[in-house]
Amino acid sequence: MTLVLLAAGLGSRYGGLKQLTPVGPKGEVLLDYSVRDAVKAGFSEIVFIIRREIEELFQQKILSRYQTLFPGLIIRYVFQELTDLVPPHFSITRTKPWGTGHALLAARHVVTTPFAVINADDYYGPTGFVLLKKFFENFRKGVSTSQFADAVANCGTDPFSEYAMVAYELGKTLSEHGSVSRGICETSKGVSTSQFADTVANCGTDPFFLTTITERTAIERTSHGIVAQEKEGQLIPLKEETWVSLNFWGFTPAFFAQLEEKFSQFLEKEKNLTTTEFYLPQAINDLIQEKRASVQLFPTPDRWMGLTYPEDLAVVQEALRNQ
Repeated sequence: MTLVLLAAGLGSRYGGLKQLTPVGPKGEVLLDYSVRDAVKAGFSEIVFIIRREIEELFQQKILSRYQTLFPGLIIRYVFQELTDLVPPHFSITRTKPWGTGHALLAARHVVTTPFAVINADDYYGPTGFVLLKKFFENFRKGVSTSQFADAVANCGTDPFSEYAMVAYELGKTLSEHGSVSRGICETSKGVSTSQFADTVANCGTDPFFLTTITERTAIERTSHGIVAQEKEGQLIPLKEETWVSLNFWGFTPAFFAQLEEKFSQFLEKEKNLTTTEFYLPQAINDLIQEKRASVQLFPTPDRWMGLTYPEDLAVVQEALRNQ
C-alpha cells in the first residue's frame, strides 16, 4: 500500500508553508504524525507531491529525516507542474496550481498499488489508515494479479471502480479563527457486496456509500450555528454531525485514468481558468453521479487537527503534546 501526501498547497489562509511548520514537542510537523500512523498500519511506500521551488527545502527538512525515522520505507516525490496535462493550445493566465485533483495526477506514473491520499498539512489520527488497510485487503481478496492489472488497464471495469473515504463530523473540524473548506457528504445506507462483507464486519460499522459530495469553501460557526456562505452571499445551515471529507481517500491505480479524463473536461468546460481550481471531491462526485464509481464511507472517531490560520498553531501544539 502507498500513501500519497498532497504537499504542494500554498497555504494562502495560513500565510506560510504549513507542511514544514513545527507543531510537536520535538519539532515534529503534522505529516510526521500521519506517516507514523500509516507505517504502523502497514503502508510501505509514501509519495510526496510538492512544488519544484521547495524541493531543496523539502529534502533538507523532511526526506533526510525520514530515512532515519522510517528505515525500510520507500520514499518518492513528484512535482505538481502548472502545465502538466494542459494542451498546448491553452493560454495559461494563472500562477497558482490547479488544485487537489490536478495535484494527485502528478503521482500517476509512480503509484502502482492501492493507495491512500491525505493532505500533508492535516493530521487525521490513526484509525483511518487501519480502516483503509482492511478495505484494501478485502478488495484484493480472491483477485489474481493478472485480473487486477486488466482492471487497471480497463478503467471502470466492475468491481474495480469501488473506492473509499474516511469521514469526520463537521463540528469537530472547524477553526475558531475563521472559515474553512470542507467536502459536505450525503450518504445512503446500502448493502455491501460480498467482496466488502468482511470489511464491514471488521470495521464494526454499517456500510455507507457517498451519494453526493459538495465542496464548500466558506464554512464557519456563528451565533446561529454552523453555516456555509455561497459566493452570492447566501447562508446554508449545516448540522454538527454532518459527515465531511478532509481529503482522506482510498483508491486503486485505475482512478488515475478517470481523474485525467475529468481534468480534461474541466479545462474544456470551465469558463474562468484564471482562478478556478480542479477539486478532487468534485471529480469524485461526477464519477458517482455517472455511476462509474462508488465510494464507501468510513466514519472515524479520531480528532482531526489542521493549520488553517496562524492562530490555530497553539491549539494544535497543545493537542499533540501527548501524541
